[in-house]
Amino acid sequence: MYNILLQSHAGSWAILVLLLVVSYFAPKQKITPMIQRLFYLIMIISGVGMLAMIGFPLLYIFKGILAIMLIGFMEVIVGRRKRSESTKKYWIAVIVLLLIILSIGYDLI
Repeated sequence: MYNILLQSHAGSWAILVLLLVVSYFAPKQKITPMIQRLFYLIMIISGVGMLAMIGFPLLYIFKGILAIMLIGFMEVIVGRRKRSESTKKYWIAVIVLLLIILSIGYDLI
């Protein structure tokens, strides 16, 4: 069961990053932000499921909090892009958070 959650979690992260790029470069269309939100749910549910299975270690709870912040910044990027506002500082935040989250996820930290 844990492996199923892990694979769906990792896969949803990869798809989320791709959907963010598509949403950024095609701001007029509406389907990718909706699909993005669906994958947010898949990612959160699989992450909480894995947390429950491994006993809620503090480092992974911190990773979950960072992931929720990352989701927020991804939504801000899509929204600001649609309004033609600057997104540079939010891209920096997304990249930094993504690197930290991946480092924790792959046991580099």
